[in-house]
Amino acid sequence: MAKLAVLASGNGTNFEALALALEGGAHRLVLLVHDRKDAYAQERAARLGIPSRYVTWAGRSREEAEAELGAALSEAGTELVALAGFMRLLSPAFVERWAGRLVNVHPSVLPAWPGVDSVRRSFDAGADEFGVTVHYVDSGMDTGQVIAQRKFRRWPGATLEAVETRVHELEHGLYPRVVLEMLDRVDAVRDRAAIGPGASGGPAEGGAR
Repeated sequence: MAKLAVLASGNGTNFEALALALEGGAHRLVLLVHDRKDAYAQERAARLGIPSRYVTWAGRSREEAEAELGAALSEAGTELVALAGFMRLLSPAFVERWAGRLVNVHPSVLPAWPGVDSVRRSFDAGADEFGVTVHYVDSGMDTGQVIAQRKFRRWPGATLEAVETRVHELEHGLYPRVVLEMLDRVDAVRDRAAIGPGASGGPAEGGAR
């Protein structure tokens, strides 16, 4: 069993999609961390029975906030961290500590349209392609290595609301699938480490046969 934590700032629909995907499965969503006191994601966590923790960045340094965040993740036994509408740039030091275990979903086909409000900005600019990207997190603005993407073309008469709905549908399908695959790999790596280098899985030398 691998343990996932989610970082969110707002409504939390991607958080809930991840939580529902893990229900009854081999892995656990052990913690939601939200950086806004009124984030609706915490209401979703309460309803789903998932522990949540408020970590504020207000009136403190990024290093202090990230130290509290890191402690919360460690206390929960977190092995993989998924960002779900988390509106903070994490420091290079924090990203380095979680390298390869820190992922995000972004509502555009990166590298196009990084940053906030990307669906509206791309729609207003007349873009003819929309989609979602799951990527590793680095210390830049949506600049980490791409893991998976899904996209679609603008259709005649498309409205912003309809495009946003389609983008969210893609997010809620793609992100849980990628995260579950990553959690499976966390388990596999841990199992190999527990067996030890060179182990074949057969009976130990001198053991019963």
